[in-house]
Amino acid sequence: MTTVLVIGAGGVFGSRLAEGLLRHGFGVVVAGRGRARAEGVAGRLRAGFPGASVEVALLDTATLTAEQLRATGATIVADMAGPFQGAQPTTARAAIEAGLHYVDLADARDFVAAFPALDEAARAAGVAALNGCSSTPALSNAVLDWLTEGWREVVSIEAAISPGARAPKGLSVMQAILSWMGRPVRVFEDGSWTTRRGWSGLYRRDFGPAGVRRVSLCETPDLDLFPARFRPRERGLFLAGMEPWTLHLEAWLLARLIGLFRFDPVPLAKLLLALAGLHSVSGSDRGTMRVQAWGVDAQGRAARAVWRLVAEPGEGPVTPSLPALAAIRAIAAGRIMPGARACVGVLPLEAITEEMTPHGLETETMTERALYPRAIGPAFDGLPDALRALHETPGRSIWRGRAMTEGASGPLAALAARIVGFPKAQADCEAEVAIDADGERSIWRRRIGGHAFASTLSRPRPGGRVSERFGPLSMDLTLTPEGGRLVYRVEGWRAGPIPLPRWLCPATEAFEEVDAEGRFVFDVTITAPLLGRLVRYRGWLQRA
Repeated sequence: MTTVLVIGAGGVFGSRLAEGLLRHGFGVVVAGRGRARAEGVAGRLRAGFPGASVEVALLDTATLTAEQLRATGATIVADMAGPFQGAQPTTARAAIEAGLHYVDLADARDFVAAFPALDEAARAAGVAALNGCSSTPALSNAVLDWLTEGWREVVSIEAAISPGARAPKGLSVMQAILSWMGRPVRVFEDGSWTTRRGWSGLYRRDFGPAGVRRVSLCETPDLDLFPARFRPRERGLFLAGMEPWTLHLEAWLLARLIGLFRFDPVPLAKLLLALAGLHSVSGSDRGTMRVQAWGVDAQGRAARAVWRLVAEPGEGPVTPSLPALAAIRAIAAGRIMPGARACVGVLPLEAITEEMTPHGLETETMTERALYPRAIGPAFDGLPDALRALHETPGRSIWRGRAMTEGASGPLAALAARIVGFPKAQADCEAEVAIDADGERSIWRRRIGGHAFASTLSRPRPGGRVSERFGPLSMDLTLTPEGGRLVYRVEGWRAGPIPLPRWLCPATEAFEEVDAEGRFVFDVTITAPLLGRLVRYRGWLQRA
């Protein structure tokens, strides 16, 4: 029987790991500085698993030695305590020196980044030392390895986690969050490295059965590992949220205050834990996680893949312990090579999801194409290559060419055209379109003859229907492939969510096609009732 020394077995995550180990037939040694508390934890485990091997070892990680670890009789050390932010890997060093395997659930960016320095010693000792065996980075990276398998390009990556309102909140977890909240966090965004404030941004994300929640920027090892492992062209983010929404907003405001006044919030951890407890009576108690990739799949098509996990009330806190449990089982089975590294690219996703079964954790995966092919359907694939390329290129793309424009047909039409930013009449001019497509919407920034105007396409629906928003006004369009062309027709319009009279609706005569040189060709005429033509612009584009 393999015996595992669990440091932090009385904590939120360590207790779940200890129970999982006993369920799989491992022996457990509960490590603690005080005998009374350690015996209490061991007694609860023995009561839950009669006949299981549960022992106690008095250890202090601050003065831990290899001899003390060997004396426990364990062959694997699991460090489930924290916080790991700013800490040194003293327990891992002692375990390697003792010739014991090691795992932890460190989610500290600095700790995980420095951990490979132990690799040479671990190889020499013939032991596996894995860190980050938790929701981040082990589970998030295993999901992405699975979602993007065979992909030709990854454009952007995002992972988000939102625990339930009544999930236990440990002091070490709160201290870890406060260590980076409101402080500069290095992120890969818009194709380059930049700095943003921790817990900034109020993003809305759909967590499926767990509902739509707010999340903000969270510092985790994934901010380094996503760009290093998947090479996204544009960005790699990790976001986190709190339930209920009011608690998340308070944390967001605190982050702003920390950024403004530059004070250390870590000493407030106990107070903030108490305040968070007051919020636990409201908000959803479902824990949830969401991982998304956007890029070019194995077939060369733009694709957005989303994986979601939902935990029923009371089960969410088990999730961070499951990658550690899967890693320990793999080590015990001899499937992990010696060495010290982060637990990424080590465990297949199925090894972790197998551990979810006893807890009723539900996962779902959704894969969908870009906005235009989702709206148009199978007929999209029959369009000429140049049309498909412009409408299916994921992320940011820039298209340049030449155009001619015809201006407004009268003074009132000219005034309306000027407000929108439509160009004046020009016989020949430069044309540029910058498109930002994220799978849910496409932002088109046009510059024709020195005049700039933008619109956002979104809400793809069957039958070729999409919405295009110009400022506060939105047009409901129908896209129809006709003989190698893509024809646009206006079906209605709105001011915000309010439908406007159809007889006042602007009309569009617009189509796209390919010329003899294989270039993307556009021809757009926009008219308004009572005003006449606002603009006509036509020309060609090629990708810059």
